[in-house]
Amino acid sequence: MKIKVVSPNAERAEQLAQMVRAIDAELDVHAATAPLSALSAAINGTRPTLLVLDGMDGIGLEALGRYTQTHPDVETIVISAEQSPAFLLKAMQTGVREVLPTLLNPRTMEAAVQRVTRKRKPTAAPADLGEVMAFMACKGGSGASFVAANVAHALSLRDGRTVALIDLDLQFGDSLLMLSDQPAASHVAEVAHNIARLDSELLRSAMVQISGTLSVLPAPDELTQALEVLPEHVEAIIKQAQQMFDFVVIDLGRSINSVSLRALDMATHVFPVLQLSLPNVRDARRLRNLFKSLEYAPQKIHWLVNRYQKGSDITMDSLEQTLGSKTITTIPNHFSAVSASVNQGVPIGKMARSNPVTRALLDLCNAVAPMEKVKKDGWLNTMFGNA
Repeated sequence: MKIKVVSPNAERAEQLAQMVRAIDAELDVHAATAPLSALSAAINGTRPTLLVLDGMDGIGLEALGRYTQTHPDVETIVISAEQSPAFLLKAMQTGVREVLPTLLNPRTMEAAVQRVTRKRKPTAAPADLGEVMAFMACKGGSGASFVAANVAHALSLRDGRTVALIDLDLQFGDSLLMLSDQPAASHVAEVAHNIARLDSELLRSAMVQISGTLSVLPAPDELTQALEVLPEHVEAIIKQAQQMFDFVVIDLGRSINSVSLRALDMATHVFPVLQLSLPNVRDARRLRNLFKSLEYAPQKIHWLVNRYQKGSDITMDSLEQTLGSKTITTIPNHFSAVSASVNQGVPIGKMARSNPVTRALLDLCNAVAPMEKVKKDGWLNTMFGNA
């Protein structure tokens, strides 16, 4: 693989190049010194497989955007002191694969480069790994956590399938409260702190056992603990859960950051949850554009409309046109039953088995995990077809 490292500082460019060379002796690594605003000149006609760009800022992103428009096959890792959500979103929309901090260690660089290498040389995942489903709110209050938790519960009732619910809404996650009043012995940040010794025993001991087939890894209790969870921690936790459970359901909340993006990359299927209101639809369109910039296959994204009512000012036809999708699933509005479920911390399937919301969730789960045995690579075809 040909890699070009570009930095405005010559010494820094060579240091980073040496860091990349140490990953694998077979990598063809070259260093260049130039302002990122003059990116095309710095590359100087070469066609690297991967660009590592140091000192990235807004002006540099604009130059990078112009370059990637004509070279969409080039992978990009940027290093920047700027780590705000707005900057990360703009970087991902430009086509950047990862944004690394300025003060990075060799292990972080190695992991980022190896992820690009794996993408260039994809290998089939073992057939016995659990499916990963990520639920994400298009707008705060859309009910994504409720849907994720209750889908996880309903899936766990299907012919012995085991389910892990991982709460990656790290600052405000409350997935556990949707299902149980059991206290949490541990949480995602605690597992991340002990990531070097992560195995099935550690992960299981950190989870709350809701039933024999459903386990929950809660979000941290304190807001500051969310900062301790890094993308590589999330990747390790999800991979471990895949080895232990048939389904790994992830509640991502609404944040777009390096942690949530890593989970979205790993997910087999992504379920953005919205309601039929103008702010929800606007943010859903933004997410659609982000998914396109990340080059997610259309069949990976499955839109869910929560609290659906016929006769809304925004019709399903107009939503389908806005999102460019004909496969939008609806979950009906039934505020009293959902509110009771949330307030009591009991799955709606236990409280109101004949409720329309319960039936809609069961229909979803019947498609995801039909009672008869199916091949894992076809578990969503019944519901979503080839859209």
